[in-house]
Amino acid sequence: MTKIAVIYHSAQGTTEALARSVIAGANGLTGTEAIGIKVTGEEVVQGRYRNQRALEQLDAADGIVFGSPTFMGCVSAQFKAFMDATSERYSRRSWAGKLAAGFTIGSSPSGDQLNTLQTLQVFASQHGMLWISIDLPAGADAAARPRLGAQSGLVAAHSAAGEVHPQDHLTAEYLGSRVGELAGLLFRGAGATGIS
Repeated sequence: MTKIAVIYHSAQGTTEALARSVIAGANGLTGTEAIGIKVTGEEVVQGRYRNQRALEQLDAADGIVFGSPTFMGCVSAQFKAFMDATSERYSRRSWAGKLAAGFTIGSSPSGDQLNTLQTLQVFASQHGMLWISIDLPAGADAAARPRLGAQSGLVAAHSAAGEVHPQDHLTAEYLGSRVGELAGLLFRGAGATGIS
Protein backbone atom coordinates (compact mmCIF):
# COMPACT_ATOMS: atom_id res chain seq x y z
CA MET A 1 0.00 0.00 0.00
CA THR A 2 1.38 3.39 -1.02
CA LYS A 3 0.92 5.99 1.72
CA ILE A 4 0.43 9.69 1.04
CA ALA A 5 0.10 12.31 3.79
CA VAL A 6 -1.30 15.77 3.20
CA ILE A 7 -0.28 18.18 5.94
CA TYR A 8 -1.77 21.65 5.87
CA HIS A 9 -2.80 24.70 7.85
CA SER A 10 -6.12 26.34 7.06
CA ALA A 11 -7.35 29.58 8.58
CA GLN A 12 -10.57 30.14 6.63
CA GLY A 13 -11.33 26.64 5.35
CA THR A 14 -10.13 27.12 1.77
CA THR A 15 -6.77 25.39 2.24
CA GLU A 16 -8.59 22.55 3.98
CA ALA A 17 -11.02 22.29 1.06
CA LEU A 18 -8.08 21.94 -1.34
CA ALA A 19 -6.44 19.39 0.99
CA ARG A 20 -9.60 17.27 0.83
CA SER A 21 -9.41 17.36 -2.97
CA VAL A 22 -5.73 16.34 -2.95
CA ILE A 23 -6.61 13.45 -0.61
CA ALA A 24 -9.53 12.41 -2.82
CA GLY A 25 -7.28 12.37 -5.86
CA ALA A 26 -4.72 10.12 -4.17
CA ASN A 27 -7.36 7.85 -2.64
CA GLY A 28 -8.89 7.38 -6.08
CA LEU A 29 -5.93 5.20 -7.02
CA THR A 30 -5.95 1.49 -6.32
CA GLY A 31 -3.37 0.58 -3.71
CA THR A 32 -2.99 4.14 -2.37
CA GLU A 33 -4.04 5.42 1.02
CA ALA A 34 -4.00 9.16 1.68
CA ILE A 35 -4.58 10.89 4.99
CA GLY A 36 -4.94 14.52 6.01
CA ILE A 37 -3.10 16.12 8.91
CA LYS A 38 -4.27 19.58 9.93
CA VAL A 39 -1.83 21.92 11.68
CA THR A 40 -3.71 23.93 14.31
CA GLY A 41 -2.77 26.92 16.41
CA GLU A 42 -3.33 24.91 19.57
CA GLU A 43 -0.45 22.63 18.54
CA VAL A 44 1.96 25.57 18.47
CA VAL A 45 3.29 26.08 22.00
CA GLN A 46 5.71 28.95 22.62
CA GLY A 47 6.26 29.16 18.86
CA ARG A 48 7.00 25.43 18.40
CA TYR A 49 4.74 22.88 16.72
CA ARG A 50 4.10 19.96 19.05
CA ASN A 51 2.33 16.94 17.58
CA GLN A 52 4.54 13.87 17.71
CA ARG A 53 1.79 11.61 16.33
CA ALA A 54 1.50 13.77 13.19
CA LEU A 55 5.26 13.74 12.67
CA GLU A 56 5.28 9.94 12.99
CA GLN A 57 2.49 9.70 10.40
CA LEU A 58 4.65 11.76 8.04
CA ASP A 59 7.60 9.47 8.75
CA ALA A 60 5.51 6.52 7.56
CA ALA A 61 4.41 8.19 4.30
CA ASP A 62 5.91 7.57 0.87
CA GLY A 63 4.86 11.04 -0.27
CA ILE A 64 4.00 14.22 1.61
CA VAL A 65 1.94 17.06 0.15
CA PHE A 66 2.35 20.37 1.97
CA GLY A 67 -0.41 23.00 2.01
CA SER A 68 -0.54 26.48 3.46
CA PRO A 69 -2.50 29.63 2.78
CA THR A 70 -0.39 32.50 1.53
CA PHE A 71 -0.19 35.13 4.27
CA MET A 72 1.87 38.24 3.56
CA GLY A 73 3.59 36.49 0.64
CA CYS A 74 4.62 33.30 2.44
CA VAL A 75 3.43 30.32 4.48
CA SER A 76 1.36 30.96 7.59
CA ALA A 77 3.10 31.24 10.97
CA GLN A 78 1.43 28.03 12.10
CA PHE A 79 2.77 26.12 9.11
CA LYS A 80 6.23 27.60 9.56
CA ALA A 81 6.18 26.39 13.18
CA PHE A 82 5.51 22.88 11.84
CA MET A 83 8.38 23.23 9.36
CA ASP A 84 10.79 24.30 12.09
CA ALA A 85 9.75 21.34 14.26
CA THR A 86 11.09 18.91 11.66
CA SER A 87 14.73 19.88 12.24
CA GLU A 88 15.56 16.59 13.99
CA ARG A 89 14.23 14.71 10.99
CA TYR A 90 16.35 16.94 8.77
CA SER A 91 19.46 16.05 10.78
CA ARG A 92 18.66 12.31 10.59
CA ARG A 93 17.66 12.51 6.88
CA SER A 94 14.40 10.80 7.87
CA TRP A 95 12.48 12.08 4.84
CA ALA A 96 15.25 11.86 2.25
CA GLY A 97 13.95 10.25 -0.94
CA LYS A 98 10.27 10.70 -0.13
CA LEU A 99 8.13 12.44 -2.73
CA ALA A 100 6.90 15.97 -1.99
CA ALA A 101 4.48 18.44 -3.54
CA GLY A 102 2.69 21.56 -2.43
CA PHE A 103 -0.31 23.82 -2.77
CA THR A 104 -1.39 27.24 -1.59
CA ILE A 105 -4.32 29.59 -1.86
CA GLY A 106 -4.72 33.32 -1.42
CA SER A 107 -7.29 36.02 -1.93
CA SER A 108 -5.69 37.28 -5.15
CA PRO A 109 -4.67 35.49 -8.35
CA SER A 110 -1.32 37.26 -8.09
CA GLY A 111 -0.76 37.54 -4.36
CA ASP A 112 2.81 36.20 -4.25
CA GLN A 113 1.60 32.61 -3.88
CA LEU A 114 4.61 31.45 -5.92
CA ASN A 115 6.85 32.48 -3.02
CA THR A 116 4.83 30.19 -0.74
CA LEU A 117 5.32 27.29 -3.16
CA GLN A 118 9.03 28.05 -3.41
CA THR A 119 9.26 28.10 0.39
CA LEU A 120 7.64 24.64 0.49
CA GLN A 121 9.92 23.42 -2.30
CA VAL A 122 13.06 24.65 -0.52
CA PHE A 123 11.81 23.02 2.70
CA ALA A 124 11.36 19.70 0.87
CA SER A 125 14.81 20.07 -0.69
CA GLN A 126 16.34 20.66 2.73
CA HIS A 127 14.93 17.27 3.69
CA GLY A 128 16.29 15.62 0.53
CA MET A 129 12.79 14.99 -0.82
CA LEU A 130 11.92 14.73 -4.53
CA TRP A 131 9.61 17.59 -5.60
CA ILE A 132 6.69 16.75 -7.88
CA SER A 133 5.45 19.47 -10.22
CA ILE A 134 2.00 19.82 -11.73
CA ASP A 135 3.17 18.79 -15.24
CA LEU A 136 0.10 20.16 -17.00
CA PRO A 137 1.11 22.83 -19.52
CA ALA A 138 -1.19 25.83 -19.15
CA GLY A 139 -3.63 26.04 -22.02
CA ALA A 140 -2.96 22.47 -23.18
CA ASP A 141 -5.23 20.59 -20.76
CA ALA A 142 -8.80 19.83 -21.81
CA ALA A 143 -10.02 20.56 -18.26
CA ALA A 144 -8.11 23.90 -18.21
CA ARG A 145 -5.90 22.79 -15.32
CA PRO A 146 -4.00 24.50 -13.74
CA ARG A 147 -6.27 27.51 -13.84
CA LEU A 148 -3.59 30.04 -12.84
CA GLY A 149 -0.76 28.36 -14.76
CA ALA A 150 1.72 27.56 -11.97
CA GLN A 151 3.83 24.44 -12.55
CA SER A 152 5.74 24.26 -9.24
CA GLY A 153 2.56 23.24 -7.45
CA LEU A 154 -1.07 24.25 -7.12
CA VAL A 155 -1.66 27.98 -6.84
CA ALA A 156 -5.28 28.85 -6.16
CA ALA A 157 -7.21 32.02 -5.44
CA HIS A 158 -10.56 32.07 -3.70
CA SER A 159 -13.50 34.29 -4.46
CA ALA A 160 -14.50 37.27 -2.34
CA ALA A 161 -17.06 34.96 -0.72
CA GLY A 162 -14.27 32.54 0.25
CA GLU A 163 -15.17 29.84 -2.24
CA VAL A 164 -12.58 27.68 -4.00
CA HIS A 165 -12.85 27.67 -7.79
CA PRO A 166 -13.99 24.28 -9.21
CA GLN A 167 -10.96 24.12 -11.53
CA ASP A 168 -8.66 24.55 -8.53
CA HIS A 169 -10.36 21.54 -6.95
CA LEU A 170 -9.77 19.58 -10.17
CA THR A 171 -6.11 20.56 -10.14
CA ALA A 172 -5.83 19.55 -6.47
CA GLU A 173 -7.32 16.14 -7.27
CA TYR A 174 -4.88 15.78 -10.15
CA LEU A 175 -1.96 16.70 -7.89
CA GLY A 176 -3.01 14.07 -5.35
CA SER A 177 -3.35 11.38 -7.99
CA ARG A 178 -0.02 12.38 -9.57
CA VAL A 179 1.86 12.11 -6.27
CA GLY A 180 0.10 8.83 -5.47
CA GLU A 181 0.84 7.36 -8.89
CA LEU A 182 4.51 8.34 -8.83
CA ALA A 183 4.92 7.11 -5.26
CA GLY A 184 3.36 3.81 -6.29
CA LEU A 185 5.75 3.46 -9.21
CA LEU A 186 8.74 4.32 -7.06
CA PHE A 187 7.95 2.50 -3.83
CA ARG A 188 5.33 -0.20 -4.36
CA GLY A 189 6.87 -3.55 -3.63
CA ALA A 190 10.18 -1.98 -2.59
CA GLY A 191 9.38 -2.40 1.10
CA ALA A 192 10.70 1.05 1.94
CA THR A 193 9.29 4.55 2.30
CA GLY A 194 12.33 6.38 1.03
CA ILE A 195 15.54 6.15 -0.94
CA SER A 196 18.73 5.58 1.08
